[in-house]
Amino acid sequence: MEYSDIIIIGAGAAGMMAAAGAAETFSRFPESPERKVTVLEKMPRPGRKIMITGKGKCNITNTRPWNDFSGHIHPKSAPLKAAFYSFSTADTVRFFNDNGLGTVVERGERIFPASHMAKDVVDTLVRAVSAAGATIKTGCCVSSVSAGSGSRGAMFLIRCGNGMEFSCRKLIIATGGLSYPGTGSTGDGYGWARGFGHTIKRCFPSLTALVPEGYKNLSPGGRQPSGDTSGGHIDRSVPLSETGAMLEGNRLKNVSLTLFIDGNPVQEEFGDLDFTDGGLEGAVGFKISRKCVKALINGSKAAVSIDLKPAVDKTALEKRIASLWQEISDDPRSRGKSYSDRFRVLLGKLLPTSLVQGFRRCCQNIDHRTLASGLKNWKMDIRGYVGYERCVITAGGVSTDEITAKTMESRLCPGLYFAGEILDMDGDTGGYNLQTAFSTGMLAGKSAAGAIIKSAAGAGAPSI
Repeated sequence: MEYSDIIIIGAGAAGMMAAAGAAETFSRFPESPERKVTVLEKMPRPGRKIMITGKGKCNITNTRPWNDFSGHIHPKSAPLKAAFYSFSTADTVRFFNDNGLGTVVERGERIFPASHMAKDVVDTLVRAVSAAGATIKTGCCVSSVSAGSGSRGAMFLIRCGNGMEFSCRKLIIATGGLSYPGTGSTGDGYGWARGFGHTIKRCFPSLTALVPEGYKNLSPGGRQPSGDTSGGHIDRSVPLSETGAMLEGNRLKNVSLTLFIDGNPVQEEFGDLDFTDGGLEGAVGFKISRKCVKALINGSKAAVSIDLKPAVDKTALEKRIASLWQEISDDPRSRGKSYSDRFRVLLGKLLPTSLVQGFRRCCQNIDHRTLASGLKNWKMDIRGYVGYERCVITAGGVSTDEITAKTMESRLCPGLYFAGEILDMDGDTGGYNLQTAFSTGMLAGKSAAGAIIKSAAGAGAPSI
């Protein structure tokens, strides 16, 4: 059995940051015995989910201070506050810069690697972990975790499917959630957390595609759970309908999107909306997805309204449309053309050409007299959502009420820490989730190492 002072399960964003923080903390106390920090990762390589973050470009964090940042954390931000102040967005940028990764700030105060390559973020984290003195062991799929005792006192015992066994004084679980299971996020940590007495708040997909009614060809077998048994899940692999195919590929800039639950408006967002092979995505689609998915799971009805012209009020738009219609009607080229053909020309002056066919398919009863209403209030009932197979983040997880926010240590099991997506803590799109992982990981690593140093010294806690 191999011993480490600290073992971290999961070499993702939170796990690698925890390892760097723990090992660096140990290194600042050279008078103490040499300490060992080990990360166990089930996949052949670390950081698999980071590799696909931001479509492979990896939005590391953003420049927002806590007062702005906190409003984007769900279901409540208070449990993250201490971790954020311990390792802020500015600290994250400094960490990567100090470890050789250049960064750039882009629209929306989002921070990316200067190379726009997620691989460089992973390589930097791996390099930082190694430089700090920690070790990453890949191909170690943990099969069981338990508490025990040994010659060093209270211990955690970890067994892997390959037969390897480990023990440690402090254990950090940073296994992620359920999103993108192909990257290794299969919810293993939830079972171990329950085994230590922790409550798991209901998990559901967030930052995911919403599927409008009629967007997919849903047969009786069209809903494919893929491990997600919540109501409304429509697997991304379900083929598009003719309507979905017409809309797919359109990116709408600067539109307003309103979410309705059981007929009541509950959330409005402004920004970019994408029609994809999954459904409604993009910044505003993702922002409303959390509330929408939760409502569908609870049996409520959901719908959205798209305002394609939010900068123009309805009266002004009606005047603009009337003027355009008169121009088209007076144009000699319109002679002999059907109403449908002339209406198509009108739509081409108001919408991207690629959207005209799909818009007409969805709004078949609209004519030039009611077009302003249609452009300001394009309604779509939401049939379902894409599940864990392609969502960005898992909402729900280990209850933060059972975690000490100042250390990330379990209130129920001393020496056990949690970090990252496994916690009931998720953010909006725009760097919030990776920053949450970095902050909670760094705090968990530093706290675990600091507790060991304090115990060995038998004195006051060191400054970490």
